[in-house]
Amino acid sequence: MFPQFALQLPAWVEEFIGDPHKTYETIEERMALTIALSRLNVEKGTGGPFAAGVFDLTLKKLLAPGVNLVLHHNCSVLHAEMVALILAQKIIGHHDLGAGEGQAYELVTTTEPCAMCLGAVPWSGVARLVCGARDEDARSVGFEEGAKIENWVESLEERNITVVRDIQRQEAKAVLRLYAEGGGIIYNSEGQNAFRKRFSI
Repeated sequence: MFPQFALQLPAWVEEFIGDPHKTYETIEERMALTIALSRLNVEKGTGGPFAAGVFDLTLKKLLAPGVNLVLHHNCSVLHAEMVALILAQKIIGHHDLGAGEGQAYELVTTTEPCAMCLGAVPWSGVARLVCGARDEDARSVGFEEGAKIENWVESLEERNITVVRDIQRQEAKAVLRLYAEGGGIIYNSEGQNAFRKRFSI
């Protein structure tokens, strides 16, 4: 029998967010919340230094938060963006966040999406992607972001997904450094290096 899996956020997330009806009027407010989640994820030892949130652009409310749960759940696909999108789609009861008439959702992420998460963005139905730290900021502390097309921003915008970058970039970078300097596991790099060495790649 295959194991059953239930995606569950760490208990502290709901407690930290508090009032589910709170509004976040500006991009900066929404990013500040997301960066705070990433920092707490590091400080509480529940995952990597990444967080994301899906926000309702009409109501200016948080629909679903996401924090990196790769190590917490032993699952390489549970990046913060993936967690937030999965929970958001479950909450609205539809696989396409853009399917509802008059509804528009924004994905806010503390670091530009890796190759996997970037691939999920156009399928998710979000109308806007907002990023804090850059791809190179994550790579600078050792994270492997995967092979991304050079013009990924233009590619998303061709699909009518607005991309906003560098929102509170320095604050987001600081969490990446906090994790790395604190001895946080830079997952995936060890396995890739071992594979290359074993097979002389």
